[in-house]
Amino acid sequence: MDKAMQKEFSAALKKEFDYTALMRSVRVLAECYDFLGFSYLTESIMGRGIPLLTIGEGQKQIFYIGAHHGAERITAAVLIKFVAEFCAHAKRGTAVCGMNLSYIMKTCTIYVVPMLNPDGVEISANGVPADSLWHSRLVKMNGSHNFTHWQANARGVDLNHNYDADFEEYKKLEPTLGIRGGCASKYSGEAPESEPETGALCNYLRFNKPSALMTLHTQGREIYYTNGGMYPSTSKAAAAKLAELTGYKLNIPTGTAAYGGLTDFCIQKLGVPAFTLECGKGKNPLPKSELSLIYSDLRKALFTFPTMF
Repeated sequence: MDKAMQKEFSAALKKEFDYTALMRSVRVLAECYDFLGFSYLTESIMGRGIPLLTIGEGQKQIFYIGAHHGAERITAAVLIKFVAEFCAHAKRGTAVCGMNLSYIMKTCTIYVVPMLNPDGVEISANGVPADSLWHSRLVKMNGSHNFTHWQANARGVDLNHNYDADFEEYKKLEPTLGIRGGCASKYSGEAPESEPETGALCNYLRFNKPSALMTLHTQGREIYYTNGGMYPSTSKAAAAKLAELTGYKLNIPTGTAAYGGLTDFCIQKLGVPAFTLECGKGKNPLPKSELSLIYSDLRKALFTFPTMF
């Protein structure tokens, strides 16, 4: 990466990591590294392309997914930093965290979706312009003009409750939570995979069955790897290793966190080792000043993950 591109990439990470910053950084990386694949998983409800980055050409399929939730956009920046560092070291032929990247690229194909919910990120980061066709509906769903804590997609569906994993059980909980339709957080949608973002991801996962999947959320410094005590045989040891590498604690999701998520779907429907990392500590959205600390905590785990399966 030459100095001009490095400057542009660094500038994107220093700003609030919205969709514009994502696309700016992705394009720089794709231009710098010819071995980095860049395509789109699908388009969001508002028509934003959802970038899908790929590295390597091996048989093991390793997935990293970020920013299911608008206010958790710092996870997209974490994954972009990971891709940038991976590519830079791979091009130089140097190891990272003791990992031989050339070997990883020969044995694994790494898929990274940094920002699954670009509409939610934009709504949370930048609000909704008063002249937007979406404005009145989103304000009604949100209950105010302050969208800082918005988590859902543009239709008011919480993507991490929209997967086919105990979906009907979660629907029974919604009325007790006062949820009766689209809102800022926790509404699961009309049916599993009803949203283009989750539907496209699930279809892609079915076609390219993962060897393992990691999804990043904020916050709490916790790792989830089970769904009601259910998990693939390789998950427990891998979860313990991730906890060792990050300093995060292992936990079992309870309440609303136990239903309809991507990790739950991978475990239940695909039989795949899957892990949710709740990154950082504080109140969503975590400030961009936390990015370096979160990445430092996760760095060894991100680079080691492909070798665990």
